[in-house]
Amino acid sequence: MPMPPSDSSFEPKPITVSIVSHGQLALVRPLLEQLDRYSHAVVEKVVLTINIPEADALAGDIWRFPVERIVNSEAKGFGANHNGAFRHCKTPWFLVLNPDIRFDNDVLGPLRDQAAARSGLLTPRILEPGKAAPEQHRAVITPLEIVSRKRHDYVRPAVPAWIPGLFMLFRSKAYGGIEGFDERFFMYGEDFDICARLRLAGWNLQVAEDLLALHDARRASHRSKRHLYWHLSSLLRVWASATFWRYRKLPTQS
Repeated sequence: MPMPPSDSSFEPKPITVSIVSHGQLALVRPLLEQLDRYSHAVVEKVVLTINIPEADALAGDIWRFPVERIVNSEAKGFGANHNGAFRHCKTPWFLVLNPDIRFDNDVLGPLRDQAAARSGLLTPRILEPGKAAPEQHRAVITPLEIVSRKRHDYVRPAVPAWIPGLFMLFRSKAYGGIEGFDERFFMYGEDFDICARLRLAGWNLQVAEDLLALHDARRASHRSKRHLYWHLSSLLRVWASATFWRYRKLPTQS
């Protein structure tokens, strides 16, 4: 159970967490419990965006950090929701977190502690359900790369070209400097785009190889024609962008 707030320390905490619920408060509740149990020492607050109307599955719960709610009058896209949450961020770090992320120890504190000076975005390794090993690093998305992923001789990059949007710990200075997510993307593609723009702005992407988070993947684009349409149209927007073509010419991050 969540613990009541403690007055034992008034030191500023370094991380503001942004979580968006699309009728998913039942998923958000165990995530908040885990943040409270393992990472309350580094979480200043959670900005919880209610993107569509839903029953309040969190009523009566108390955490060791405030949960500030934003209730949308109409549904917004992934980037617009997190950009809205960032306007409530006063901390040096801003964490974009999916409701279905799970962990059984403190990932946030060690992740922040590992940050190199030029790292604008950090993430742990991500383990998907039923997998024995974490997700491999992502190469630059191209039509050929997507087709090649299924080949037995496909070689994943040693350093990721982009980080999926389910667990993204941004340096607030970096996020603000590129004005956050591009809101022209609705639900897919904005994670690749923001990684590319961070790199083009001189920031690095950093993966903590020794830290692990679990993802209860839903794979909506595999089941829903509407999600598949959003996915494909976002890929076309990525490939038509100047950012994509500039990023392809950038030397691989060392």
